[in-house]
Amino acid sequence: MNNAEAIHRPLITILGPTATGKTAVAAEVAYRLDGEIISADSRQVFRGMDIGSGKDIADYTVHGKHVPYHLIDICDPSEEYNAYRFLCDFKSAFEHIVAAGRQPILCGGTGLYVDAVVRGYHLADAPINEDFRRSLEPFSDEQLETRLASLVKLHNHTDTETRDRLVRALEIQEFAMQHPEAYIHLPAMRHFIFGIKFDRQQIVERIERRLRLRMEEGMTSEVQRLLDSGVSPERLMRFGLEYRHVTRYLLGQCTRDELFRDLFTDIRRFAKRQMTWFRRMERNGVDIHWIDGTLSLEEKANIIVSSVS
Repeated sequence: MNNAEAIHRPLITILGPTATGKTAVAAEVAYRLDGEIISADSRQVFRGMDIGSGKDIADYTVHGKHVPYHLIDICDPSEEYNAYRFLCDFKSAFEHIVAAGRQPILCGGTGLYVDAVVRGYHLADAPINEDFRRSLEPFSDEQLETRLASLVKLHNHTDTETRDRLVRALEIQEFAMQHPEAYIHLPAMRHFIFGIKFDRQQIVERIERRLRLRMEEGMTSEVQRLLDSGVSPERLMRFGLEYRHVTRYLLGQCTRDELFRDLFTDIRRFAKRQMTWFRRMERNGVDIHWIDGTLSLEEKANIIVSSVS
């Protein structure tokens, strides 16, 4: 696929905080535009993590027709997945969709992943280099952070949260400076970006309803199956939110009432952080067309389809 093909077929992005119904909107738009959806969700890539990550697979059937989707159920929970892998997978899916003459639609709430595509992050990967890692041992975390800042403008500040992340980020940047081919380059594309937005109280109510539904659907049983399959409690807790709190409950570290209360609080905070990320994207020049979430599904899809036609 060449750049002219990509530019001719723009990317439609549908974003928003959790519990805003993004997937249903994206699927309706895909149905109308003969499109395929690329998921931008950092947990939906993992197999077996269905209820807790909110895959909502039923939403991909629209008017009796299956809407194809990508980057869901592509790796095991034991694997590491990051923004670099996401960009590689996104590029492959995007080129496949465009080559088939269909409309690519990016949908999700992981701000880092959406931002990486929309603003074209310059990311690279690198092999593990034990000699390089040993060379960093005499330096403090502050010195490593200063060194990293001198090499790259950080998009994702989690790279500086722990020493292991700092070392890995430096390892990648030092390697990429010597091997420019390590960088992932996205094709040129036009962007149409839409956000689904509710007021704060409506989001809280939607989060509560959805959380109660997920508990009824068997979210605790899902986490128990993951534990029984060999995924460690520590690994599950690293996925955060539902997986952290339900794992704690299954380990006897909290009651069911405490599980619901604490998880409800954390999801509300997560939704707030998502909006903070999207606002930062706007400050960085990303034009997001916000759509009132209280409109009907048909009305929301009409706005998007008419805007890109």
